[in-house]
Amino acid sequence: MQFDEVIMGRRSIRGYLNKPVPRELIEEVLALAMRAPSSMNTQPWYFHVITGEPLDKIRAGNTERNLAGVPHSREFRTGTGFEGVHRERQIGVAKQLFSAMGIARDDKDARLDWVLRGFRQFDAPVCVIITYDKGLADSDDTAFDCGAVTTALVNAAWSRGLGCVINSQGIMQSPVVREHAEIPDDQVIMKAVALGWPDESFPANAVVSERKSVAEATVFKGFE
Repeated sequence: MQFDEVIMGRRSIRGYLNKPVPRELIEEVLALAMRAPSSMNTQPWYFHVITGEPLDKIRAGNTERNLAGVPHSREFRTGTGFEGVHRERQIGVAKQLFSAMGIARDDKDARLDWVLRGFRQFDAPVCVIITYDKGLADSDDTAFDCGAVTTALVNAAWSRGLGCVINSQGIMQSPVVREHAEIPDDQVIMKAVALGWPDESFPANAVVSERKSVAEATVFKGFE
């Protein structure tokens, strides 16, 4: 694909084919992603790529703990909830997804099932966990850099026919993830990326989230 095709065509994928992704292809995607810029070339990121039985155990553990009401234990800071226009955009994309999936506002069972999909890594055949060294926990640059490489990862995957969705639900129960992914204690679990072959018949995969315009986001100074 051309660069513009990747950027304009990519969308978050929440439904996947039950089809394995070759390790060699994942390595190719990661090699592209790691060309992302980082502060002073620190490259703080690590990737834990999980499939098969370990991923099934993470899915089961996440689901069981959440249904049992175990408090979330996300390691990377969560901050406060969104407000104002940011909350409006969050609600907006949720409405798009629920509409595509035919989930009614008062359908509690369907809404719960949708939430649990996130804790199951959207049933994708592969999950990539992004981590960084605990010694960098106070560095704002580290979070920025890990965000950059994650964006590069999902774009590189799309260019190879793979779909992704960046999510936090999959790492909300961090002890489960750390145990089955065998993540060292000296690393912070930051984010999860579900990865696999898109299921084109899955309604939510057709959703294209709205974007604000350049005019809304940008201030130009010193131009004619």
